[in-house]
Amino acid sequence: MAAGGLTAAGVIVAAQGVRGLVRVKTFTESPATLDAYGPLTDADGKAVFRLEVVEARDTVAIARIDGVRDRTAAERLKGVTLYLSRDALPEPDADEFFHADLIGLAVETAAAGRIGVVAALYNYGAGDLIEIDLDAGGAPLVLPFTLAVVPEIDIAGGRVVVDPPPGLWSPEAGTDAEAAENAS
Repeated sequence: MAAGGLTAAGVIVAAQGVRGLVRVKTFTESPATLDAYGPLTDADGKAVFRLEVVEARDTVAIARIDGVRDRTAAERLKGVTLYLSRDALPEPDADEFFHADLIGLAVETAAAGRIGVVAALYNYGAGDLIEIDLDAGGAPLVLPFTLAVVPEIDIAGGRVVVDPPPGLWSPEAGTDAEAAENAS
């Protein structure tokens, strides 16, 4: 997710304890390194958050933010997405990419050619999902973001190739929901 040269590094999900610590669900490779990128900002870059990670868990960092001294102040920050400058990140390896790099890329299938563009990537805990805004309109197509379903990512070429599982989408019928509506 990128916002004007910024990349989402995490989101404050809750206060931790009574001394102003916060829990941050991180989008970085390691929650322990969230403070290594320097000060983080909000989406428009106006609010600056200088933080120190005091504990790291699987996908969560417990952090102290400068100026936040009690639970009430920490609770006010719940829901704030923390961004870092894209320039602060190392370049990904040849076989790696940032999710933000995929937003806006053309989406193609082997059978139908271009079908839309990547609108978003999500992870609700059971794995990554890719959302595609279809050129034909209607509801977005949401697919598992796995190697089987997304076998090719060509950032330099500006495209992503998908192979939707049977029943989720077809070039003739659109989504199953549309096919069901058309059958009625």
